[in-house]
Amino acid sequence: MPSYSEIMSLVGFKSKNAVAKLVNRLVGEGVLDKDGAGRLVPNKLFGEVPVLGLVEAGFPSAAEEELIDTMSIDEYLIPHNKEATYMLEVKGDSMIDAGICEGDLVIVERGPEPKVGDIVIAEVDGGWTMKYLRKKDGKTFLEPANKDYKPIFPENDLKVAAIVRGVVRKY
Repeated sequence: MPSYSEIMSLVGFKSKNAVAKLVNRLVGEGVLDKDGAGRLVPNKLFGEVPVLGLVEAGFPSAAEEELIDTMSIDEYLIPHNKEATYMLEVKGDSMIDAGICEGDLVIVERGPEPKVGDIVIAEVDGGWTMKYLRKKDGKTFLEPANKDYKPIFPENDLKVAAIVRGVVRKY
């Protein structure tokens, strides 16, 4: 989220006090929230969307529209820790067989301990990548989801920064 100074410049206000009033109003309306450090956090960007039923991805079948539930896209994509969640745009095709394509956005969460099998954002030997976290014979490594790429066994260092929680693709 932008700082108060950046908001002041973006909306053409002449004082940070005016920005503070705007921010307080947006917090009161539920559009924004503040984290433990006082930083601005978006809140429920999409509101509630109706869930109308199931759709066959196999053979066609009769379907009737029936309101099953409503859900917040934000709460669905980020069910836990909003402050530790961010998005990254995917570059490359090493995770294509996991359904993650170039140009997709991945929703990632910092903090929780990764488990073997998680798709992670990791720094390995000074470079960053997204791969499956694997372990074999006591050695941790990163495995792509594309047969054209080889697993990455760190020579010196492997640090997991975040776990992939979701993928967003726009058609």
